[in-house]
This record gives sequence, C-alpha cells and structure tokens, in this order.
Amino acid sequence: MSEQTRNILEWLSGAPLRVFIVLVAAWVGNFIGHRAIDRAVLKLATTDLKPGPRIVKRQAERAKTTGSVLNSILKAVIWIIALGMILGEFGFNLGPVIASAGIVGVAIGLGAQTLVRDILSGIFMLIEDQYGVGDEIKVLEIEGVVEKVGLRITTIRDKSETLWYVRNGEILVIGNRSQKS
Repeated sequence: MSEQTRNILEWLSGAPLRVFIVLVAAWVGNFIGHRAIDRAVLKLATTDLKPGPRIVKRQAERAKTTGSVLNSILKAVIWIIALGMILGEFGFNLGPVIASAGIVGVAIGLGAQTLVRDILSGIFMLIEDQYGVGDEIKVLEIEGVVEKVGLRITTIRDKSETLWYVRNGEILVIGNRSQKS
C-alpha cells in the first residue's frame, strides 16, 4: 500500500468517520424516539380513560398535539447535540459558543415572553381539558364555537361567522357551555 493511500485511509478513519457515526447515531436516535413517542401517543389516544364518545375524540386530539410537541423537542435536542459533537470533531472550541448561547438565550427569552406565555398556557389548557374543538365558549368578548386548538392560538368562529384568533396567553377567564360535569 502506498504512502498516499495509507494517509487517505488514516484521515478517513479519523474525523470523517466519527462525524459519520454521530450523524447515523442522531438519525437512529431521532427515529427510535419518534417511534416511541408516536406509539405512546397512539396508545393514549385510543385508550378510553373516561367513558363517553365525545371525550375519546377530545382525548385523541390532545394526545396528537402533545405528541407533536414532544417530537419537535426531541428532534431539536438530538440535532443540537449532534451539531455540537460534529463541531467538536473539527476542533471548534464550544466553550465560548455555549457561553454566548446563554447570553443570547436570555435576550431572546426576555423578548419572547409573550410567545412562551402563550405556549405554556396552551399546554396547561390541553392538560386541564378546559375546552376543545366544537365546544361553545365565551372568552374575552367573543362567543362562538372553537374551530381549532393549538399550543399558541385558539381559533373561534362567532355567530356572525367571524373567525377569531385568540392567543392562549391572553385567555384569563373562559366560559364553556358545552362541558357538562
């Protein structure tokens, strides 16, 4: 074997191989995690925790929304870690980047307080099952039927067929005519 071939093989077995292994591990971890979350969400969506036809549909909707949030978080965490490991393989010093990310994170957190509040309110609204699609509700000065429930925004159609987009963080008091005890 020539010296040049040996050098190429030695180089390939170094950083490129480790980068490839990190990418494959991230892809496999993402795939396995995604499948596990989907299976758990499917089981939660199809299990009849509380008897009643309308409750099963609402439970499936809540499980689907929660599953999409968990999948997004999993994907972000895995690929951020993989990117950090790949940058480390090329000798990139991650200490200053992590310190800068902390400062930038604080700045973004302060600037995105309403976004975070809306999403957290949406998560608790889903967990507490305050309302769902098809419920007749009154929130703020709006009375109507819920058309879509998201983590950040709830969509309501009033009696005059106006479609309202209400940020979940702005909902402090809500009346639900559809829920019976």
